[in-house]
Amino acid sequence: MAGKFEIYTDKAGEYRFRLVASNGQTVLSSEGYTTKAAAANGIESVKKNAEDKAMFIPLTTEGGKFRFNLKARNNQVIGVSQLYSSAAARDNGIDAVARAAKDAEVVDLTAAS
Repeated sequence: MAGKFEIYTDKAGEYRFRLVASNGQTVLSSEGYTTKAAAANGIESVKKNAEDKAMFIPLTTEGGKFRFNLKARNNQVIGVSQLYSSAAARDNGIDAVARAAKDAEVVDLTAAS
């Protein structure tokens, strides 16, 4: 089973999306968008860019944790990962996004707006 993108609204009323892998874990989260259409465009960008491993930027935090960003062709960050305890776990997270994003369904969790 592929993952799914969930569109939701945050406490500030902005639209966001998250990519949830088939195991139920959130593997990528977006920034806030002012419209649902912009969030949907972000999802399409993730689907397109997740196919290219060069679009993933592996990072290490000052605290020694690991994470990654997914960027678009224009170098804008379109998604960020959770924190991982090891570089290997982070790399597995990158693989999970690459696998889950392509065929993921989009689930709208917002109220009709």
